[in-house]
Formats: sequence, C-alpha cells, structure tokens
Amino acid sequence: MFSVFEYVLMAFYVAVLLIVSRWIGQQAFSWMPPQATTEAQRVDDLFSFLVSIGVFIFLGLVGIMVYAIVFHRATPKDYSEGHPSRGDARLEILWTATPTLLVVWIALQSFNIYQQLNILGLNQIVHLHTPLESAPAYAAIVSDVPKPASETIDVFAKQWDWSFRYPNNVTSNQLHLPINRSTRLNLQAQDVIHGFYVPEFRLKQDIVPGRKINLVLTPIRAGKYRLKDSQFSGTYFALMETDVYVESLDKYNQWLTQTANSEQTPANQAVAENIQPPKTLFNSGWYTVAPAQPAVANKRKLTNDT
Repeated sequence: MFSVFEYVLMAFYVAVLLIVSRWIGQQAFSWMPPQATTEAQRVDDLFSFLVSIGVFIFLGLVGIMVYAIVFHRATPKDYSEGHPSRGDARLEILWTATPTLLVVWIALQSFNIYQQLNILGLNQIVHLHTPLESAPAYAAIVSDVPKPASETIDVFAKQWDWSFRYPNNVTSNQLHLPINRSTRLNLQAQDVIHGFYVPEFRLKQDIVPGRKINLVLTPIRAGKYRLKDSQFSGTYFALMETDVYVESLDKYNQWLTQTANSEQTPANQAVAENIQPPKTLFNSGWYTVAPAQPAVANKRKLTNDT
C-alpha cells in the first residue's frame, strides 16, 4: 500500500504534468508556419493537443520509472520476482480503453477537419463480382454534397507546371485568392499523380489523373505563399512551384481585370531548364521525360503592390 506521502507526491506530480504538458502544447503553435486559412486553425488545435498528450505520457512514464527506482528499489541480495500485473482485469481494461478512446477521438476530429475542407471526388465506385453474374454489381455510392463557395478556380497540374483558370476565363500561372471568402479549387492532374501543398494552408492533397478533386478553403491571412508539388513526379518536380497570393477582394478583382487585358505568353520553368546543355562532366544517358509544352497564360508585369 502507498503511504500518505506517496499519494501526495503523485498528486503533485500529476498536477505539474498537466501544467507542463499544456504549456508545451501551447508552444507547439509557434512550431508551425503562420495560419493562413480557417482550416489551418483546426489542424493546429489538433496538433497542439497531440503534443500535450505526448508530453504528458512521456513525462509520466519517466516519472513512474524514477518513482520505482527511488521508492521500490530492491536490496542487493533480493532476487525475488516482483508482483505480476497479469490477470488484473481492472488494469487491463484501463490500458486498453484509454488509448482506444483517445484514438477514436483523434479520428473524429480529423474527420471533422476533412468535412470542413469538403474534399470531394475521392469516393470510388466499388465493383462487386459474383460467380453467377457476368456483369458487376455496383455498391452503394455516398453522394457528394458540395459546400457553398464564392469563387471556383480550376487548378491544372502537369509535368512540371501549375496553371489556374479563373471565373472570367483568365488563365494564369499564379494562384490568387480573395481573403475571408470561401474558394473552391477544382484540382485536375493531366499526366501523373501530383500533390497540392501549401504549408501555411495546412493542406496537402494528392491530385489523381482522371479525377476532379474539389476542396473548399477560406484564406484569412493576406500575404504571399508558395505552392509546391508534394509528390515526386519526375526529374524536374522540384521546379514545380508557383506563388500564391491572398489579397483583399478589391485587389483580387483588380488583378483579374488587369490580367484579362494582358498579353498571353507561355511559361514553364522546367522547359527552360530542359533545353539547357548538361552541366555535368559526363552524360549519364538516363532517360528523362521531356516537360510538357508551356501552357499559354495571361501574364502581366508584377508591381510592388502585387
């Protein structure tokens, strides 16, 4: 049995653990890039909670080990075995139910975040074949209910280039988003799997060829960000980056008007890199996929306000 001192010590240690783990969980917000969407806030809240739980478990286990060494150290000539915990139903239920409930809660929070993003186009039709049927039977399909959005922008990814088509049929190699307004991105891959990744948005979504994947996000922080391809798509995939601008609605509409009246020019950094002579001493002779021809896009000179 524990003494009164040991009960008081354990209670004090648990209280300290709660304070320290909560504090470190709050510090975890500063470990991430700035939050640029409302969805990023939910992701960071979940990340902070996971950090707090991890710190509590880690320091708790360290404390148990230190407590066992200090208060229950065996004497040098004691070779007897300790009391086994096997067969203690209460303990087994505790260490089974606690992580199960924790994992289920984390899964529900993650599902809610995906629902907030409203990512559509990921459902597959399941074909069920039976021995007596020549035609496949189709399983039930969950219907996609699109989330309302003020803007819809088509996003095209190909080796190795991003292009964006806006509501007024303007095509650009830059992604512009109005602040504090829900925007639907219609993601389409034209060759291989690509990944739409903006760290400040807390968003990393695979773009699968043959599917139109839609997601809705709401930018809340004006600024310039960087869109990257999170999937290795070939030799020049590191060049598949472009700028993302979150700006006021007035600046967004002004940019659309100015870009629509500008000349159309092709742009693809991978093509420019591909036509340059090799910079190595010896040519490896490895086969390299030639970049797709540059997409024609409306392009204008950038000003200091852009």
